[in-house]
Parts: sequence; C-alpha cells; structure tokens
Amino acid sequence: MGTSQNSRSRGKVAVTAGPVVIHTGGAQHLSRLIREGYVHALLGGNAIAVHDIEQAMMGTSLGVDMQRGVPVRGGHRHHLKVINTVRRYGSIAKAVEQGIITKGVMYECVKNNVPFCLAGSIRDDGPLPDTEMDLVKAQTEYARLLQGTEMILMLSSMLHSIGVGNMTPAGVKMVCVDINPAVVTKLSDRGSVESIGIVTDVGLFLSLLVQQLDKLTRPYHLIQTV
Repeated sequence: MGTSQNSRSRGKVAVTAGPVVIHTGGAQHLSRLIREGYVHALLGGNAIAVHDIEQAMMGTSLGVDMQRGVPVRGGHRHHLKVINTVRRYGSIAKAVEQGIITKGVMYECVKNNVPFCLAGSIRDDGPLPDTEMDLVKAQTEYARLLQGTEMILMLSSMLHSIGVGNMTPAGVKMVCVDINPAVVTKLSDRGSVESIGIVTDVGLFLSLLVQQLDKLTRPYHLIQTV
C-alpha cells in the first residue's frame, strides 16, 4: 500500500464508522488503512471506540471471542472493564502512551495523528472520556473535521452516516457500506444524491478494499511475476 505522504496528496478521506466494523472483524483492515495514510479523519460514536479497545485489550467484541466466534464467560462485562481502564488513564491517547492499548483503530489514530470525534448519545455505556456528550459541540467538531474532505467512507452506521450526509456540501463523494439496504436507501432519500451504496458485510468489504489497494499499489514488475 502507498505511503502516507502519497495517499494524502490524492485528497482528504474521512471515515464514518459504527461498532459493526469491529464486530465483523474489520478492525484490522481499517487499522491498516489508517496506518498507511488513507484515512485523514474518523467520525463515530462511543461504541466503535469501546469495542475496538475491547478487542485490542481482551480479544473480544461484545464479549465474543474474535478468533473463535463464540461468547466467553464474563465477556458481557469486558467493555465496561475497558471503559473504566481508559477513564483511569484520562483519555485514549494517554492509555496508548502508557502501553495499555497496543493495537486497533483508535491506537492507529493516536499513533498516526489522525483526528477523531466520538459523538455521544444517551444510550452510551460509560462513556469513554473522549466521547463528546454535548451534541452541539460534537456536531461542530464533525463539521470541522469534514472541511476539505473529498470522499467520505460510511461504514455500517446509519445514525452517523445520515448525520454526516446531511452536513456534507455538494461535490463530496460518499460511499455507504451497510448490510441493511434500507440504510443505503435512506441516505439517498434524505438528499445525499452523490452517495454510492454498497449492500454487503462491512468486514468483508474492508478486507476486499485492502486487497485491491495492495494490487493497485504493487510495483509493476511484481505484478508480472505473480
């Protein structure tokens, strides 16, 4: 895959993502996209950060072992343990700096200076200290991070995808990926006419996206020898 400098020169890309990215095994692929410089801003809610860190620290997402695909005993408490751990350190960045979080989407954002905004809601567990519970402030930060964006990749988050679509100016390409066709349709129905809808599993989509980027960025002579 390309270097951060090269990928950034091709236009600003923002990602709006929900926790399904983590549940479906897409965290490793989104993490790589961030690490390689393809993502320049991450917008989401409390849940994607919680379950990403849960997977990084405990190997589970919503208490399900991500390697075996089965629930683990006491796993329903894992995300709460993660929230309390991060709260003790004060922020996600400080937990990364102290070596508590060593991989994952949020880890890569911190390590690669990719800005993120976690917009809170009344249903959030915790929340994490980084989650902005003032909706007006969160919306303002979303708008700031979207400035200059040329493409938005919307990954399995109806709430945040529609919100971002409503506040995005004309001319910005949007790609909405969701297993539920109603999400794709609803985004278009609300006026986001420049959106492209892909109805599929988001974990599968991210794995195929990474594979395709590998093919496109491989040196020509390597392609000829395969």
